[in-house]
Amino acid sequence: MFAALEEKEMVRFLCRFSDQPFLVRFRDREYPVGDGKPTFIVNFKKAVPLSKLLTSTSLALGEAYMEGNLDIEGNLYEALDHFLGQMDRFSSDKKALKRLVHTSLSKKNQEQEVTSHYDIGNDFYRLWLDETMSYSCAYFEKEEDTLYQAQVNKVHYILQKLYLKEGMTLLDIGCGWGFLLIEAAKKYKIHGTGITLSREQEEEFQRRIQEEGLQDYLEVKRMDYRDLPELGKQFDRVVSVGMLEHVGRENYPVFVECASQVLCGGGLLLLHFISARKEFSGDPWTKKYIFPGGMIPSLREMISFLAEKEFHVLDVENLRLHYNRTLLCWEKNFREQADKVQEMFDEHFVRMWDLYLSSCAATFHNGIIDLHQVLATKGINNDLPMVRWYGSPLR
Repeated sequence: MFAALEEKEMVRFLCRFSDQPFLVRFRDREYPVGDGKPTFIVNFKKAVPLSKLLTSTSLALGEAYMEGNLDIEGNLYEALDHFLGQMDRFSSDKKALKRLVHTSLSKKNQEQEVTSHYDIGNDFYRLWLDETMSYSCAYFEKEEDTLYQAQVNKVHYILQKLYLKEGMTLLDIGCGWGFLLIEAAKKYKIHGTGITLSREQEEEFQRRIQEEGLQDYLEVKRMDYRDLPELGKQFDRVVSVGMLEHVGRENYPVFVECASQVLCGGGLLLLHFISARKEFSGDPWTKKYIFPGGMIPSLREMISFLAEKEFHVLDVENLRLHYNRTLLCWEKNFREQADKVQEMFDEHFVRMWDLYLSSCAATFHNGIIDLHQVLATKGINNDLPMVRWYGSPLR
């Protein structure tokens, strides 16, 4: 009797997401939500307590899916696209979630948070990323572009925006596995430095430098961006791709200041980051299981912080739908390799990552988050062309 009451409470809660019809099913009971033929079915082994749904809808349903107590009959991405399109109806108790959402911004804690995600293992990421090992938004110049081609497009598009010339110095903050700097060194003969907090990324990038014979052009360092001024180096260009999301709201001015200190006057800074229209604390499920400490900046606050440090913004571009397609490619690759991932970890891990990739794709599709590239100069630079010198990525 108590279980039946809990079911009905949960269904009443789920009725707030009725923009599209779907069916809630238990073993021997069904509850239609919305009007019309259901577009998907949510199967429950047991009800999710209303108290958990009210504390954090995202966390409660996410954990139920990970644990196998919730399954989607139909397309997972399309179901999530439905729910996340109504994310304003999610419940979130900010007081109860405070310790989860707001973590320490100390160097030690942030290093632990970053490595908990990126040091899962290079072999894991190789299973479902493309050959470039790029773990950020790709750029699909043509409809028929593969994920690999789109990642190559993205890197060369960024390098064009940076207006590189032979012999220049380039710093990549959060360099990942190094593909951007390798391409920059090979095409433009720049001298580049990449920094990362991930030991796995550092080792793989170093291996790639040796393999490509680029020891005279590139170096990789495992270090915190806050230590950059201590390098005693100045760079003609600074780029950061998909790293700003790990900085934390209170540290955005610190990040911009550190970038400014190592960038030459008139130099170009390009930031490529997941963004939001307004400031918000982030998704509790994602913070607990995928990106501890992750925080998505708003576009307006980053523009403001850049202005405070005498940066002049030249261009802002939104690549939101490119990230939606990138994530759908990753999710497809991940599903195809799910058996191998399960051998490495377990079913719980597979369900967690499948949910993560599909839900991220849905959030970009619904405009809950965006992907922006912001190009700026440190101080005035009157020597750049008066019209955009970059267009479509060069093949």
